[in-house]
Amino acid sequence: MTSPEEKRPWLKSYKLGPYKLEKSLEPYPEVALFSMLDQSAERFPRSTAIDYYGLRTSYGELKDFADRLACALAELGVKKGDKVATILPTCPQYIIANFGILKTGAVHVPCSILHKERELVYEIGESGAETVICLEEHLDRLLSVKENTGLKHIIITSLTDYTPAEQEQQGTPEGAYRFKELISRHEANPPEIVINPREDLAYLAFTGGATGVPKGVMLTHFNRYANVMQAMPWAMASLEKSIRGKASLCVAVPLFHSYGDSTALFGIYWGLRLILVQDPRDTDYIVKMLVENRPFMTALVPTQLMKLREKDLPRMPIQIVSGASYLPVDVRESISEKIKMPVSEGYGLTETSPLTHLDLTGFSKITGFAAKQKYSIGLPVPDTDVRLVDEDSGKECPAGEPGHMYVKGPQVMKGYWPDEGSGLVDGWLPTGDIARMDEDGYFYIVDRIKDMANISGYKVYTSTIDDILHQHPAVAMAAAIGIPDPEREGSERIKAFIVLKQEYRDSVTADDIIEFCRERCTSYAVPRHVEFRDSLPFTVTEKIFKKQLREEEIQKMAGGS
Repeated sequence: MTSPEEKRPWLKSYKLGPYKLEKSLEPYPEVALFSMLDQSAERFPRSTAIDYYGLRTSYGELKDFADRLACALAELGVKKGDKVATILPTCPQYIIANFGILKTGAVHVPCSILHKERELVYEIGESGAETVICLEEHLDRLLSVKENTGLKHIIITSLTDYTPAEQEQQGTPEGAYRFKELISRHEANPPEIVINPREDLAYLAFTGGATGVPKGVMLTHFNRYANVMQAMPWAMASLEKSIRGKASLCVAVPLFHSYGDSTALFGIYWGLRLILVQDPRDTDYIVKMLVENRPFMTALVPTQLMKLREKDLPRMPIQIVSGASYLPVDVRESISEKIKMPVSEGYGLTETSPLTHLDLTGFSKITGFAAKQKYSIGLPVPDTDVRLVDEDSGKECPAGEPGHMYVKGPQVMKGYWPDEGSGLVDGWLPTGDIARMDEDGYFYIVDRIKDMANISGYKVYTSTIDDILHQHPAVAMAAAIGIPDPEREGSERIKAFIVLKQEYRDSVTADDIIEFCRERCTSYAVPRHVEFRDSLPFTVTEKIFKKQLREEEIQKMAGGS
């Protein structure tokens, strides 16, 4: 008979330093997602929930604001099952809106603040949202969106709201309601609703816009609540007494993205002080917040870390967790050397609420017992099954061999809107990532399937080339892509795009980079072309936008330039 450890080899690695971790968290609580705010407000009513440009909001106040907003939304006609969209940056209003929406039984549809009118028309129209909460500066855009969708109510807020620089409101524009005004004139008396956690949606989050038509991901209250428990409350259970209700957490990734949203939910579940960074590209402000506050943890993405390693970071007892895209080993080591703490990594997708994997070796130093760190995305979190599939044969890949990663667990979505089960294969989610697993159950992302290049029949994982490029001392940021080979139909060649560190911009050539790669990778994977740029394009979640780079190259080749 196959043992659990043989079926799930990662279970033997479930430990944080000397502490063993639970191998399963079942049964998960079947409660409404907003109950975590209610519980923290009851337990830590005077503790700071949100620290935003120095203005602090307590847990008691946060619950009061959310309850009042829920009452206001209900008065506008929002009811259970309705969709309410938000177009907000990382700010207190997003968190208040999130819980206010959920407390009406409605479904939160978080939209990117960078969306153009066409994208908003699609997401608001596709979801059927009739109410939207957005920045005042977006009002004209939303009035246009209103003409092309079923949108009825627009609630606006200012960037200075809930900051020390808050300004007196100068009336309410026609066709809109003011966020703070609605809260102030309603009682903290949200409607009484009954939530079926396994069936009722909490979020309808659109994803995939960078690679095609966005798809609405249906996430239930159960999905998101279970995933919060699978994250830090599981990994750091042995340290809960010294962290819960006492520590702070810096959120420097967009809350409208599932990574930022889930980070905030974890912080609220444990009653932590959330230090919010409104602009994820303001590297100097991120450094300032980390140095001044020394939070026990911060959530960042690789491009932020690439910029941070160029800063003069002091030694800081901060646990940095990277996610959302591949983190080059050299960047990880550079940051660790500066702050004298390991950098951990996690992995997930919007479709998985989002976390599926977490690197425990990076956390072990917190316990005082530093394990040898593995530069991986980590282990599958509790009750998460993972299999690697050879798409050519359909068979599972053994340890050490790369394959298409499929995942299954309580955090996996209900399906793509509006069809339950769509996007899943017998309950398994194909991630679109090529990964491999080592003998200890740690997983390593090899590449995105769509980023993998075909060089004369050989598979070249462009993330591996990215890693090599980042090892060059002159490289600040880099991305390798496969572009069509004009000399061989159906084949590709590698092109590298590089942002050099300032001090190297006049001394490093394309030939230098190519020779550096030639010494470190197989001949067919060596970049044939290198282009230096002052900056690289990013997606809304701060990932390097490889699809855009590839499309630009194909367009140039078609035009003969």
